[in-house]
Amino acid sequence: MPRFIALLLVSAVASLPAQSTGARTYANPIDIEYKYNWEQFNQGISYRSGADPVVVNHRGEYFLFVTVAGGYWHSTDLINWRFVTPSRWPFEDNVAPAAISFGDTLLLMQSATAPRPILFSVAPATGRMEFYNRMLPVVPLAVREGSERQGELVHPDSIQPGPWDPALFRDDDGRWYLYWGSSNVYPLYGIELDPARRLAYKQGARPAKLLGLHPGEHGWERFGQDHRDTIRPYVEGAWMTKNGGRYYLQYGAPGTEYNVYANGTYVGESPLGPFTYAPYNPVAYKPGGFVTGAGHGSTFNDNHGNYWNTGTPWIGVNWNFERRIAMFPTGFDADGHMFASTRFGDFPHFIPVKKWQHPDELFTGWMLLSYKKPVMASSARDSFPGSNVTDENPRTFWVARDTAPGQTLTLDLGGEREVRALQVNYADYKSNVFATDSTVYTQLRAHASRDGRQWSLIADISGERRDRPNAYMELPAPVRARFIRWEHVHVAAANLAVSDIRVFGSAGGRPPATPDRLTARRDADPRNAIVSWRPVPGAVGYNVRWGIAPAKLYQTYQVWADSGTRAEIRALTVGQEYWFAIEAFNESGVSKVSAPVRVVP
Repeated sequence: MPRFIALLLVSAVASLPAQSTGARTYANPIDIEYKYNWEQFNQGISYRSGADPVVVNHRGEYFLFVTVAGGYWHSTDLINWRFVTPSRWPFEDNVAPAAISFGDTLLLMQSATAPRPILFSVAPATGRMEFYNRMLPVVPLAVREGSERQGELVHPDSIQPGPWDPALFRDDDGRWYLYWGSSNVYPLYGIELDPARRLAYKQGARPAKLLGLHPGEHGWERFGQDHRDTIRPYVEGAWMTKNGGRYYLQYGAPGTEYNVYANGTYVGESPLGPFTYAPYNPVAYKPGGFVTGAGHGSTFNDNHGNYWNTGTPWIGVNWNFERRIAMFPTGFDADGHMFASTRFGDFPHFIPVKKWQHPDELFTGWMLLSYKKPVMASSARDSFPGSNVTDENPRTFWVARDTAPGQTLTLDLGGEREVRALQVNYADYKSNVFATDSTVYTQLRAHASRDGRQWSLIADISGERRDRPNAYMELPAPVRARFIRWEHVHVAAANLAVSDIRVFGSAGGRPPATPDRLTARRDADPRNAIVSWRPVPGAVGYNVRWGIAPAKLYQTYQVWADSGTRAEIRALTVGQEYWFAIEAFNESGVSKVSAPVRVVP
């Protein structure tokens, strides 16, 4: 989560109902107007970002709140999101907010280290917000800010200033609770609130220390890229979900600025515990692929009774805390084990129209057709070639000579393919945009051709007036094409930069064979496992899948085939048994998953 707060001015605007596009699918990162929010260390560089997402299902409609956006988003279908500018807003904008729906009321609470109000709305789609209480006091402190030494507490009874990274929970019996915490020193806390006193802290209640990190035992809680840094990790992003009579206290770790940012859970029999570490942790984890990072979010129900978990993928070009928003199908198995499905988590998925039995039902089967394909650019600056837009890396990008309309990128898919969807991901190269007004918008067209000579228009958002830095466009019908051409119309930034153009569909051939000769062994450090397999001809990539039982392979690490056939999984818990399996994928589909192999503690 960010360590700074930006001042934004907001004003009330008239609101219109969210418009449906007829689309059935979405792809991560979700397609919203990620806001330009603050200058990078006063160096004149700005960036779009969204982080710490809270989605609330309020009376059958969805509201998304993120860090520093000057407002929030409204959707009726989880596909089309409309930005809402509120009539009233927290004093320094929201950072890692809490939100909750009860009855006809939606409550919104910002992170704070000084007294701040809680807002409420009975008509959040209109943007009308009012004060629920004027000033919620901060939690009583035994130590003041700045009294930490060498990463240790001055006194074991000290409490972090807060509530920072808050989460609100209302139990079935009508009792209210607050959870919070964001630190690599302090734990997560919880306290009961008093609804009769406008959610003031219950008289006589003291914050309860609920959980902290144990990276020496839990490999996924280690800091750094692929958990390779020795910095003390951060625990943050509390969230509470009740399911089957159990209380799942969720948390984000080890740090937002890496590919391994994830959500885990402890489970208890009461809202304030005691809580027990879940052996199947982490519950939401996506260290590989285009979208990496799944930590610090929320868990919510859709209108069909399906769970979703949101998180914060990492970009980190202009600043370490440049991020996006993702959501993943989530569930609880027959044993009460919580899991979020991140398998192909950045490929197109269906939005469910009923309760699903298995999250794989939501995967469209539209495969990535653009990986490492040749690209012809109308112009390019040195060190920013067109080939960067097909490397599936959001931290590399193409930069055009200028921002004049008509710049193009043409992808050769290598043969005729059935194209079903496109995703155009823009980058902020030396960006100088700090406004969030109507001058910031994205316009483009996309064309397709079978022979490179005759072209047809397949997507057109040249008439839109909203910003779409991760524009996902599901085609109304499949298109046969070998060449895909993106055409620039408008961006607000000083430079025209695109990180990736992702094309989804099918090559129409056979899926690859199942990888064989799978081996998995525990490293000398039992938090790590080394997995290897024999290469599969024609594979584009592999999914290493693992979990604590053969039928619980809930974790996925995506590996590109040109990166080799070996993966080091550094997310294991000491003393826990695991099972590993492997599947291959290409432009036509996915192999059957291999037989799982056991890895002893």
